[in-house]
Amino acid sequence: MSDGDVSAPLPVFQPPASPVLALDFARLKEKISGYLRPEDVGRVEAAYHFSADAHQGQLRISGDPYISHPVAVASIVADWHLDPQALIAALLHDVMEDTHISKAEIAERFGKVSAELVDGLSKLDKIEFRSQEEAQAENFRKMLLAMASDLRVILIKLADRLHNMRTLDCVRPAKQRRIASETLEIYAPIANRLGLNDLFRELQELSFERKYPLRFRVLARAIRAARGNRREVVGKVLAAIEDRLPQWGIEAEVQGREKHLYGIYRKMVEKHLSFSQVLDIYGFRVIVKDVPSCYLALGALHSMYKPVPGKFKDYLAIPKANGYQSLHTTLIGPFGMPVEVQIRTREMHHIAEAGVASHWLYKEDEKTLTELQQKTHSWLQSLLELQSASGEATEFLEHVKIDLFPGEVYAFSPKGKIFSLPKGSTPVDFAYAVHTDVGNRCVACRINGDLMPLRSELHNGDQVEIITAAHANPNPAWLSYVRTGKARAQIRHFMKSAQQDESVALGERLLNQALRPHGLTIGQISTFAWDRFLRDRGVRYKKEVFADIGLGKRLPAIVARRLSQAQDMESGRPDVVKPKPAGAISIRGSEGIAVQLARCCNPIPGDPIIGMIRKGQGLEVHLHDCPTVSKLRGDRGRWVDVEWEPGGERQFDVRIRVLTHNQRGVLAKVAGAISEEECNIQTVNMDNEQGDYTALNLTLQVRDRMHLARVMRGIRRIPEVVRIGRVRGDGRVG
Repeated sequence: MSDGDVSAPLPVFQPPASPVLALDFARLKEKISGYLRPEDVGRVEAAYHFSADAHQGQLRISGDPYISHPVAVASIVADWHLDPQALIAALLHDVMEDTHISKAEIAERFGKVSAELVDGLSKLDKIEFRSQEEAQAENFRKMLLAMASDLRVILIKLADRLHNMRTLDCVRPAKQRRIASETLEIYAPIANRLGLNDLFRELQELSFERKYPLRFRVLARAIRAARGNRREVVGKVLAAIEDRLPQWGIEAEVQGREKHLYGIYRKMVEKHLSFSQVLDIYGFRVIVKDVPSCYLALGALHSMYKPVPGKFKDYLAIPKANGYQSLHTTLIGPFGMPVEVQIRTREMHHIAEAGVASHWLYKEDEKTLTELQQKTHSWLQSLLELQSASGEATEFLEHVKIDLFPGEVYAFSPKGKIFSLPKGSTPVDFAYAVHTDVGNRCVACRINGDLMPLRSELHNGDQVEIITAAHANPNPAWLSYVRTGKARAQIRHFMKSAQQDESVALGERLLNQALRPHGLTIGQISTFAWDRFLRDRGVRYKKEVFADIGLGKRLPAIVARRLSQAQDMESGRPDVVKPKPAGAISIRGSEGIAVQLARCCNPIPGDPIIGMIRKGQGLEVHLHDCPTVSKLRGDRGRWVDVEWEPGGERQFDVRIRVLTHNQRGVLAKVAGAISEEECNIQTVNMDNEQGDYTALNLTLQVRDRMHLARVMRGIRRIPEVVRIGRVRGDGRVG
C-alpha cells in the first residue's frame, strides 16, 4: 500500500466477486479493448484475477473490496492509453506490500518489466527508519529514481494518488490534511512538471478541499454567486471573439472556462486580495490550426480589446520546461473586466492537457512529442545528478521540491541558448544549469555585458556570461541565495567532500599528537592493533576514525589510549613507557572547513592560541584569554595545544577602535597611515563620542600580530589620535 493510501487493507472475509466490482472491471476492459490487441487484453485480465486473489479478504477503510482501488488506478492509466505492462503494474501495484506475493513471482507470471514497475511503486517496508519523515523521504527517493529509468512508474503513482484523493472521505481529518499537504508539495508539482495539466488541476482542487475545507466551501459559494452576475459579460465576450476571428480568416474553436478554485485562492493569498478584487475568474481558450494562425488570432483579439501592458507571454517561441506552448494575453473586456486568453494549436492543446502521457495518446505531431520527450529525459537525468550530489534522502527530497516549482525566468547564454530558472535565481544558479563544472569554477559574471555580483537576481531576457577560474571552488556563502536544487545540492556535495578530506588530515595530526605521551606515532601502530580497534568499534577503515577525530566525534586521547593498549597486548610489554610531551598542532590559518578561527576572538598569527574540538565541526582556534575558553575550561578532553606555523601569506581580519579628536580630515590621515603599512581596510564606521571626540571602528586585513603592531604604531603617530586598541570578541578594547 502506497503512503497516503486510504485503502489500508482490513483482513476480514470478503465474497469473491461483487456485481459492482465486475462492472468496474468490465468498463476497464471495454476501455483498453479500444487500443490494445486481444492477447494483451487477456494478459491484463489475468493480472486482474491474480490481484483479486492476492487481495482476497481485504477491505478499504471505506468498506469497499480492496481490489476496487487497483482497478480504479488501472482505469485512470488506461485513459492515457498506457501499454499492457503499465496496466498490469497498476493492477498489481500493492501486492508486494500488502500480500505474500514476491517480485520474482510477478516477473515469472507477467514479465520482468511489470515486476520492475511494481517494485518501483512499492515502499521500503523492510528497513527501519529513525522517523516517519526519513521513511517518507527514502520512499520518495526510491520512487523518483525508479521514475528516472521508467516514466511509467510516476504515471501509475500519480493515478494511485488521484484515486486516493478522490476517496479520502473515510479518513480522519488530521490525516486528510497531511495527505493533502503532501499532494500539494510533491505530487501536484510533479504532474505539472510532466505537463499533465488536467491531473495537476484536479489534485490541487482535491487537496485544497481537504486541507482547508472551510475556505474551500466559502470560496465555492462566492464563485457560484459571481457566476450569475458575470454570465452575461462572459457570453458577450465569447460571442464577440467567435464573430471577430472568421473576419480575419481564422478557423478556430473558442472555449470559455472558469478558473480553478485553488488558483483563485492562491492569487488572493499571494497578492493580498479579497475575492471581490479578483476580477479575472474567467478565461478563454482559442484553438487554431497552425502557429501563424496563433499570432494572427492574437492580432485580431488586440484589435477588439486593449491588451494589459506586461501581461503578454509568448510560450510558443520559448516553451515552458514541461513542453507547454501557448500565447497568453490579458485584455480589458466589457465594463473593465480583465479577460485572459490562451491561443494554441490542436497539437499544443494535446500536450498542454496530457503532457508526457500524450506520447501514448497522440501520434499526429511526432516532432513536438520528440521535443517533449527530450525535455522530460533531461529533467529525469537531473534527478539522477541530484541523487549523486545529495547525501541524506531528506536532503534529496528538499532539492527535488525546490526544482518542482515551475521556472519563471528565462535567461540566455552568450551563444543564445535559453535556460529556464525559478524566480529569484542568480548567476550561480545559471552557472550550475549550464554545467556542474561551470558552477564549481564560477568566480564572477557579466549580466547584459556588465560585471555584476554573483548574488544578483536574474530577470527575463538577461544574457548571462559566467567567468570561471581553473582553481576556484564553490563558496559556502552561495547557499544563502541560490534557488535551484541542483546548485544547492552541488555546493553542499563539494563542502561535504572538502570537509571529509580536511577532517581526515586534521584527525591524523590530532591522533599523532595524542599518541606522543604513549611513546608512539601512527606509523608505529601495528596492523594487529588497528584491526582490533576497528573491529571492536564496528568501523571499517582507518580514514573513518581520522575523520571522526577531525570532526570532534571521537576524542583523540581516548583513541590513542585504546590503540596503545592494543599495541601493548600484541607486544606483551608492560605499559610503563615514559610519557613524552604531546607537542602542539601547527595551524596555518588556511586549512579551510576542518580548522576554523573562532569568530568570537579573531586570532591572528603571533597571538597565543588554544584549540577546541567541536563535535561535527572540527577544530576551532581561540585566543588564550578568549571568554569562551574560560567558560569551557572544565571540558579538558576537547582542548588541544596548537601553535602557529611559521610563514604563510594569508590575510586575517582584525578589528581596531581608534578614538580621535573630532577634526576635519582625521579619517583621511588614519586611512593614509594604514595604507603606508600595506594594509587593507575592510569596513569602517564612526561613533560620535561625548564632546570633541569621534570613535573610528575599522576592520583591517593583516598578515600577523607584528604587522598589526606596525599599523597601530603608524596610527598612534597622528596628533589627533587619543587612544587606539584591538577589539576583542566580547567588545572589550585591549
